[in-house]
Amino acid sequence: MSTYDQHGNMPGGYAYEAAARGWLELETLIELAEGLTAALHTEYPALVGYGESIQAELALSAEDGLPPNRGRIRSALEAVSIGAGAGTGSLTYTQRLINGLKL
Repeated sequence: MSTYDQHGNMPGGYAYEAAARGWLELETLIELAEGLTAALHTEYPALVGYGESIQAELALSAEDGLPPNRGRIRSALEAVSIGAGAGTGSLTYTQRLINGLKL
């Protein structure tokens, strides 16, 4: 019997799934997303919407206790990765979020 529901989520919400998958704590991910959005405001204002969408997904996860929509977060991080230059704070935060969610 599988421990996943029909959406591919483990029971017990984000904390349970994060521990099982080796993800960072939700609070840490939220802080990283805030840092990304701030860096985008400074470095790439046209990409700020991607940072805001990541923050919204993580806030929803904090509110409902379910894991965040990793597909939406992955898409936003990929868009930032394409648009952000090497050595920028935006790219550093993007990489930390990718690693923290094991994307």
